[in-house]
Amino acid sequence: MDSCRAQSFDIEAPADQEYSSGQPVNLAHLRRYTLGDKALEDEVLQLFLTQLPLTLAALGSAATERDWKIAAHTLKGASRAVGAWRIARMAQLAEELAGNESKARSEVLAKLDAAASEASRFIQQSEKLG
Repeated sequence: MDSCRAQSFDIEAPADQEYSSGQPVNLAHLRRYTLGDKALEDEVLQLFLTQLPLTLAALGSAATERDWKIAAHTLKGASRAVGAWRIARMAQLAEELAGNESKARSEVLAKLDAAASEASRFIQQSEKLG
């Protein structure tokens, strides 16, 4: 293997570690990417908390299938990056919804809202403790 080749990072959770932390956000996963830098971790989590409601709103107001898929994909990537695996898995399901399945979309949005609230509370609490 060429040592100059760029290293790739897989931000999908290994199946056996997806919920190993038992928390809405796997902070150990995030720390792998921040190299234990608490200030950077806090900054990334704050960006996630800021973007989360905006991305959910974009998903909820998506007028076209393209808009829906872009918002779901964005949410999936951001959630995977911080280790919010439950949100990431639901965002992937949302991304895979075909056409305008309004009942299925409503259901996934409700589940995403609940998971996002849980993750937000967890992040805010962990920042108070950290």
